[in-house]
Amino acid sequence: MTTGAPPVLCLASASPRRRELLRQVGVSHLVLASGIDESPLPGEDAAQYVARLARGKAQAAWARPAERQELPVLAADTTVVLDGRMLGKPATREECVGMLLALSGRSHEVLTAIALLAGDPGAPVLRECVVCSQVRFRPIGAVEAARYWDSGEPRDKAGGYAVQGFGAVFVAELSGSYSGVMGLPLFETAGLLRAAGVPTWGSATP
Repeated sequence: MTTGAPPVLCLASASPRRRELLRQVGVSHLVLASGIDESPLPGEDAAQYVARLARGKAQAAWARPAERQELPVLAADTTVVLDGRMLGKPATREECVGMLLALSGRSHEVLTAIALLAGDPGAPVLRECVVCSQVRFRPIGAVEAARYWDSGEPRDKAGGYAVQGFGAVFVAELSGSYSGVMGLPLFETAGLLRAAGVPTWGSATP
């Protein structure tokens, strides 16, 4: 739970980046991570995939009313897409280096879906959207990619990099939502929260 004000939201994610982004816009929250199967379904494209996972995480947390303190639930999911292929979180040094070399000198997409459940406990309203950003990397060599893996940063990051960390040195150009590439697009998230009556920085308390 964030310190200070009582929570107004349940975040269905253990991601420290998403927690920090919510704090950035003044949303006090508690965390209730919900593990679901993240395997893609046959024929599912990247936008459908991240939207389904965000909904699934939100629904799993919503189903635990006591633990979420009957608060609205926000969930998100992010994937990196290159040539129509989703790049997940690298499990090994070799996999990470391969991802970074594939992204080297090229543009790729970062898709983040957000899902918000709020309202009647038995029939909550679902608000959701998918945000797509374009990122272009400068050329990266194998030695540099291996050193980046050794930093420990890529291990839980879609596409094997963190735009807010050491991975920023790879980014030559970014078009779209910087916070979306981090894992939670703040402009769109704040809009969904306001529509559900959840206060953010600068908004009146409902």
